[in-house]
Amino acid sequence: MPEQLRHLLQSGRLRALLEERYPEPHEVRFDRALYEYVHDVQGAAMKRAAPLAKVVYDNRLHVIRGALGTHTTVARVQGKKLKAKREIRVASLFKQAPAAFLRMIVVHELAHQKVREHDQDFYALCTHMEPDYHQLEYDFRLWLLACEHAPEPPAS
Repeated sequence: MPEQLRHLLQSGRLRALLEERYPEPHEVRFDRALYEYVHDVQGAAMKRAAPLAKVVYDNRLHVIRGALGTHTTVARVQGKKLKAKREIRVASLFKQAPAAFLRMIVVHELAHQKVREHDQDFYALCTHMEPDYHQLEYDFRLWLLACEHAPEPPAS
């Protein structure tokens, strides 16, 4: 860990610095609002993408296991046709994250609808949808680190 980052983390200043950089909260607190938000982002950046059947916040997704969001495609046979339904699940911790970080994870999961692997094409699509994608992803990881090292609130 770089010395400057270690100093900011130990002094408790890292989170405040990130909150200064990303002061805007979002109002996307419920699954229906999240679905509409993702639909709007998808419509603006991926006009010909397949529609999503479901977009929800998921309490089971956890940072320690490395999942901040998931994308799935469920295929079912209906008569003689194969129907595919696409879903996106976003970790519930994004309810409290700044608006820019919610957009970053939504862009990430939408990019997985077209490109499954984290390769050059995937990141090119992410930066097409969100030009500051790489900085947002880095700052989000710093935000997680700051949250993890935040002092516990005093017991009341």
